[in-house]
Amino acid sequence: MKKTFLSLVIVAFVGSLMLMACAGDKGPAELAVKAAEEAVNAVKNEAAKIVPDEVKSLEGALTAVKDKFAKGEYKAVVAEANALAGKAKEALVAAKAKKEELTKKWTEIGQELPWMVAALQSRTDILSKAKKLPANLTADKLEEVKSFLASAKDEWAKAQEGFKAGSLADSVKAAASLKEKAAKAMGTLGMTVPAPAPAAAPAPVPAK
Repeated sequence: MKKTFLSLVIVAFVGSLMLMACAGDKGPAELAVKAAEEAVNAVKNEAAKIVPDEVKSLEGALTAVKDKFAKGEYKAVVAEANALAGKAKEALVAAKAKKEELTKKWTEIGQELPWMVAALQSRTDILSKAKKLPANLTADKLEEVKSFLASAKDEWAKAQEGFKAGSLADSVKAAASLKEKAAKAMGTLGMTVPAPAPAAAPAPVPAK
């Protein structure tokens, strides 16, 4: 009886120690999850429209960490949550760099496209009044250019609205496609297509 009682006491004591250990691990794990969640939310708020794939991946990883927390796998949670917070910060830095790249590209297109469309419109007006088209231009081809011009202004306006709303990648893609169509139309009319803007020189490395 004494041995049995002693065994029960030992088991109860060991169980209490385990519960205390688990409780001790839970606090740091909870803080780690909170920090990871805040980091992921920061990326989501700042860059969901710029790097959507990265944001989706971070959200999936956060869900997995929370699942492990619910299962009591606190040590694994601390390690994975800390790593996730680091990845979120890296993604935010990458998103800012991507935003700068897209903004630069948008600015370049914004400087070139309106001029291209205006030049096309002027040339089309002249050709429409001409009694005879150039040998390398058919009436059907001229109509194709007119059709492009009829939709170009609306497409450009939509791209501008999207850019202002924060859909940088989609807007730049749409604007680049529009510029490509404008260049093709200029070629159809025998016009000189503007050369792409030269790449900016890298910034000098500051002296130490």
